[in-house]
Amino acid sequence: MNRQKASFAPRLLRWFDQHGRHDLPWQHPRTAYRVWLAEIMLQQTQVGTVIPYYRRFLKKFPSLRALAAASPDAVLAQWSGLGYYARARNLHRAAQLVAIQHGGRFPRDFEGVAALPGVGRSTAGAILAQAFGQRHAILDGNVRRVLARHAGIAGWPGELKVAAELWTIAEQHLPRNRLADYTQALMDLGATVCTARKPQCPSCPMKADCVALRDGRLAELPGAKPRRARPQRRANILLISDGRRWLLERRPPAGIWGGLWCLPVIEGRWQAELAKRHGLKPGLARRLPTIRHSFSHFDLDLRPLMMTAVAATKAAEIQEAAWLTLSEALKRGLPAPVRTLLQTLK
Repeated sequence: MNRQKASFAPRLLRWFDQHGRHDLPWQHPRTAYRVWLAEIMLQQTQVGTVIPYYRRFLKKFPSLRALAAASPDAVLAQWSGLGYYARARNLHRAAQLVAIQHGGRFPRDFEGVAALPGVGRSTAGAILAQAFGQRHAILDGNVRRVLARHAGIAGWPGELKVAAELWTIAEQHLPRNRLADYTQALMDLGATVCTARKPQCPSCPMKADCVALRDGRLAELPGAKPRRARPQRRANILLISDGRRWLLERRPPAGIWGGLWCLPVIEGRWQAELAKRHGLKPGLARRLPTIRHSFSHFDLDLRPLMMTAVAATKAAEIQEAAWLTLSEALKRGLPAPVRTLLQTLK
């Protein structure tokens, strides 16, 4: 290993001791459960957004056993608003598997952690490094950016060849000790200094041998994901009242908002679908302003329609439906735009 590679971790740790984040709630104490919960929440979500959700979730489910014993509705209610709800479902399933297969003790081997639902190679490495001080590399979005710029690795990190090269570099830089601090330091550097836009290069401990800085390639590294036209979809979202309560239904386990409670969302001819789903004939509908909600792969325009249910036409096909008051509905696990819409009814 050359001198630059050998000095990477020491430089980063010196910077971390002075400038890193040392007061994150999952650092005190750094137990496997607390670190695992944080790493799952931090997938696709920034630290500032995660912290209040993390604290509420941990207060409700202070241990892995408490999470495993909880109902899916209780878990989703605490996750409501954080998005990417498959993470919550996977977290709950993983807790139940640990309770059954590992006696409630979080596994300490890489294969056991990586086999849990919702945990991939990088997340498993981050958990084991931070909770147990094990020597595993990570490669989340911030770390990919740091390593691609520092080593001058071109191409989109989502490509197998580029990812493999970055994994090799990540493993080469691993120190022999202070793995928990090193892992946090690498994530901190990408989040606070080596940012996607306007990186703070004068403050970076890696500036002396950063290829991107030397060659003026900060804007092009790492390579961007190939762009495709973003699909646009439309659907009606129905606010159906019986005069006091509102109709909600549970979303299917797969697909958007899987497992959450939701106002009926119908693409196409909503009157016929409403009769088919719930055996209801609507009264006069009043249209409210359209709501745009963006998912990772498409945009959805939700067109709210408010109405009163007039009469039943036949037995409903959807069994998991409920008439709820506003206060009852707002206690369920709801998608963010549905929660916002219901809150406006107050």
